[in-house]
Amino acid sequence: MWTHSISTMNPSSPPTTITLRPFRLSDANDLLQFAGDEQVTRFLRWETLKTTDEALTFIKDKCIPHRWRRSICIDDRSIGFISTFYEDGHKADIGYGLAAKYWGRGIATEAVKMAVKQVLMEFPDIVRLQAFTDVENVGSQRVLEKAGFKLEGLLRKYTMIKGCVKDTLVFSLLSTDEI
Repeated sequence: MWTHSISTMNPSSPPTTITLRPFRLSDANDLLQFAGDEQVTRFLRWETLKTTDEALTFIKDKCIPHRWRRSICIDDRSIGFISTFYEDGHKADIGYGLAAKYWGRGIATEAVKMAVKQVLMEFPDIVRLQAFTDVENVGSQRVLEKAGFKLEGLLRKYTMIKGCVKDTLVFSLLSTDEI
């Protein structure tokens, strides 16, 4: 499990400790809290979860067997996810989501930085990490830029999200880039 502490926006609050760990079945209620929020799932390919049973099934079928999907945690409570999609070779895609109440605190940026370091250590063949984000998802664009990713360009009408074909921005980070 990887940990990192960041200062919160409130100077009188203690630093927040962020961890990345594999999902557990006991995360179902926490997963439902963020994956059941349409603000969070708006830009994701998967549908908004509605029940604890759906959350359990998602963890069993999608999270646990996934090659590299981690729960973003604070105090061991799942507040988001981060995943890489790596099919042997030199590149992998990275994606993430975070509970809306934690937006704007630097948590997603720190989680991406932690994940990049961990993924590049675990999979030394990866020389390129890439992320795709909806042109309207300015928050995610800022996370990627702050984590050291470079904007490469616009892919017009590239991704299908919730039945709509959307323009997408592609960002990349190379294993030789400074993180």
